[in-house]
Amino acid sequence: MKKTLYTSILLVSLILGFMVAFQFRTAGRVDSGVPIDRVQLLTTELKQLDKEYSTLLAEAYDLEQKLSKAEKGLPQASQAVQEELEKVRQLAGLTKMQGSGVEVTLASIKGENEMGENLFTVRDEDLLRVINELRAAGAEALAINGQRIVSTSEIRLAGAFIDVNLTRISAPFSILAIGSPGQLESALIIKGGLVDTMEDWGVSVIVKKKDKIIIPAFTHRINLEYAKPLKEAI
Repeated sequence: MKKTLYTSILLVSLILGFMVAFQFRTAGRVDSGVPIDRVQLLTTELKQLDKEYSTLLAEAYDLEQKLSKAEKGLPQASQAVQEELEKVRQLAGLTKMQGSGVEVTLASIKGENEMGENLFTVRDEDLLRVINELRAAGAEALAINGQRIVSTSEIRLAGAFIDVNLTRISAPFSILAIGSPGQLESALIIKGGLVDTMEDWGVSVIVKKKDKIIIPAFTHRINLEYAKPLKEAI
């Protein structure tokens, strides 16, 4: 009886041992098959998710404080409304902002064809790619050649020039972004990333981390002719 029990325990232990060893070998193969660039990208995305989570917690706490003030009386409620209005203005790009971040300079790589014309020029889609990459990396405020980028901003080719916010800009193009300097820089200069690709296309991209960046406010009018707030039924 005891011998049978010991034999059963031994067999179960051997089976469990094989299963654990197989699991570790399988996990090792999976880990070794992940490219280093993919690991860096996932790390960046994880940091961004952590940042968004912290931001949401901070916003929840901020709203709780404002609600507490509003419940105390009219002066406190007025202050809470003013604070919320200022926050909305900042998010909408209507306030000048400062902070650490990066400066990205785009310029054409010199080269001429038989006609003496420059082979490579910075186009509107090049600026859009950089702006989108910086936004994805957590940029909180953006500007191109002094023009604040907001949700209604347009970046489009207009003849030999580029229009931003219906304002003509020309080379050299300087993009300012406020956010985590290391995270913004890494998103652009990652191996095989946007900077490498654009340089292959003939566009020089220089990324510099800055301790202090000042980004102007959006000063143009915003007209909503067709979009109307949706009034939910109570």
